[in-house]
Amino acid sequence: MQNTTLKLRGMGCASCAKSIEDAIRSVPGVNQCIVNFGAERATVEYDPKKTDLQVIQDAVSAAGYSASALEPQNIMASEDDAENRAKSREIRDLTRKFAVAAILSTLIVLGSIPMMTGLHIPLIPAWLHNPWLQLVLTSPILFWCGASFYGNAGKAFKRHAATMDTLVALGTSAAYIYSLFPTIFPDWFTAQNLKPDVYYEAAAVIITLILLGRLLEHRAKSQTGEAIRKLIGLQAKTARLIRRNQAVDVPIEEVEIGDVILVRPGEKIPVDGKVIEGTSTIDESMVTGESLPVKKQPGDEVIGATINKTGSFKFKATRVGKDTVLAQIVQLVQQAQASKAPIQRLADQVTGWFVPAVIAFALLTFIIWFNVMGNLTLALIATVGVLIIACPCALGLATPTSVMVGTGKGAENGILIKGASSLELAHKIQTIVLDKTGTITQGKPTVTDFVTVKGTANRNEIRLLQLAASVERNSEHPLAEAVVRYAQSQQVELVEVRDFEAIAGNGVQATVYHHKVYIGTQQWMEELSINTEALPKDKERLEYLGKTVIWIAVDGEIEALMGISDALKPNSAQAVKALQRMGLEVVMLTGDNRRTGEAIAREVGINRVLAEVRPDQKAATVERLQSEGKIVAMVGDGINDAPALAQADVGIAIGTGTDVAIAASDITLISGDLLGIVTAIQLSCATMNNIRQNLFFAFIYNVAGIPIAAGILFPIFGWLLNPIVAGAAMAFSSVSVVTNALRLRNFQPKAIA
Repeated sequence: MQNTTLKLRGMGCASCAKSIEDAIRSVPGVNQCIVNFGAERATVEYDPKKTDLQVIQDAVSAAGYSASALEPQNIMASEDDAENRAKSREIRDLTRKFAVAAILSTLIVLGSIPMMTGLHIPLIPAWLHNPWLQLVLTSPILFWCGASFYGNAGKAFKRHAATMDTLVALGTSAAYIYSLFPTIFPDWFTAQNLKPDVYYEAAAVIITLILLGRLLEHRAKSQTGEAIRKLIGLQAKTARLIRRNQAVDVPIEEVEIGDVILVRPGEKIPVDGKVIEGTSTIDESMVTGESLPVKKQPGDEVIGATINKTGSFKFKATRVGKDTVLAQIVQLVQQAQASKAPIQRLADQVTGWFVPAVIAFALLTFIIWFNVMGNLTLALIATVGVLIIACPCALGLATPTSVMVGTGKGAENGILIKGASSLELAHKIQTIVLDKTGTITQGKPTVTDFVTVKGTANRNEIRLLQLAASVERNSEHPLAEAVVRYAQSQQVELVEVRDFEAIAGNGVQATVYHHKVYIGTQQWMEELSINTEALPKDKERLEYLGKTVIWIAVDGEIEALMGISDALKPNSAQAVKALQRMGLEVVMLTGDNRRTGEAIAREVGINRVLAEVRPDQKAATVERLQSEGKIVAMVGDGINDAPALAQADVGIAIGTGTDVAIAASDITLISGDLLGIVTAIQLSCATMNNIRQNLFFAFIYNVAGIPIAAGILFPIFGWLLNPIVAGAAMAFSSVSVVTNALRLRNFQPKAIA
């Protein structure tokens, strides 16, 4: 299967999005399609053996719209000059048409005042009352300013479909065509004792107001993508490369992997890389959300788009273009913004039958008014009002606009949310499982204690350390790295080993100098029938202090044990407390023995500890918690956490961890600060509240507005909704939804005492 993202053009409402979705799904080979009306994008999954991108684009064209592919390699240029120019042209065109329509509509309304009110105002020239003049003034409004409504309605009719443009075209055409008869045959109306009233002002003002609504909607929707534009704007435009001992400024696009780049104080780091010379502090807040500058020295990694603060340094480029951290952040945010939240399903279902239902209701309204009241004029006004006030746009925009702003706000706070479903589910979490190493702790373990068994085989401590570190050098485990670092600090020379083997969740073994060396857990030693009764007091003391104990055995006998400590992250205890105050159960998951795990848990305030859980058991452990009927989030950073992250209802990866863990997760905390979990849940709550407000407003607007336009209040108050008022209400309903969604831009994490 292959995934692609299409940029869509020509959509006018949520019904258009549904039409495009149906058209793409009808293509053989397409597995899944999600059209986001707010983002004007389609995410398509298809089988390249059965279809191709051109066939999919042709299907969109056949449906009356256009689609262009957004290539992954151009992800940092997704808001490029061409697209910005196209958006600007669209807004300028709408502005120009609205201005012309507003001027002409004003003249038409002035000329209609005597008919609407029965008053004759001396300041208004008599020639403005002429219906022929009003016809001349109205025609360009409908057929030039509002040409897109009629064009789109015609395309929908050819496809045997109906959209909001269909409603607008039917309503305004009804008013316009009805007005033509008293304009051309006024004497016939007089002979029939009918007033030759015209309703050009209704058709003209409705088009004008809808154009204004579209213009405001376009401008408001452009602000929902502000987070993406901000992220892309962070990227440096040039890089200072070192070539032949000379500093040369080149465009960012010309930087290649392996290039050496010089960065001076106050400059942006152009791409990702590793420091090779010099030291400095770097402001990484724009990418990680971490406010404090981070010290960097040779060997440390730097992130493109962050700002160098104090010193100059050189680094070697390791990731460029679409592979940089910033580019991946942009891509993840765009994927999230193009996805659909489960809460949107109801709106999608309603949108599917909304327009046909409104047309049927409008016909019923006309029949009832004409038969009951016998008044063609009132029947026309009520029918036009029903057609005009109905608005599927508000329903279509309610969810995606909030998701776009919410995910963008998450990125600003160093939280990457991969999809709308994750954003929706996060606020429902009941249990959070925190992996210990690298999540609660810093993931940089250090050997603090090295205790040997005295008098066995006459080996001294240095000799034993050489055996252990030489074996551990072949392992990628953080504890192994700690042993190697400790040996190096003791100036111990490491040697080659044979027959190295890592036993997942247990330890490692190898042959050194013809000796079989085993390093690992007490449980594993006992499985190997190695007596672990040596050093019992040291073992208990280290475990009580929360240190991880690893055993070292040579030729089947315990020779030593090591106490390894991993410092807590500064905000771990604060984050745990905040999560508990939010009513969440916090569970710690660790492969350590229970005594060590409980010691760490006490320090951060966690009451429930799942200890001695091997890597291959983590996913099953999460599944058991889910079987208790809980919505479970898993937080981890390592390769062995990936299955558990995928199993959890919401997988949260520490951004400082491995790429595999990040790929398996739903949410990524770029900075690795656990307080980001609190922020993510708060953002989820704020976004879902915003979506519910939007959906409530959209449903209530249509549920109340359509019957009122049909004249349900006429028998009580003798009042019928003017189609002009209906047009104004429809035009501003979608604008109000987008404006409410934009309030999320003011989201700020709340401190939980």
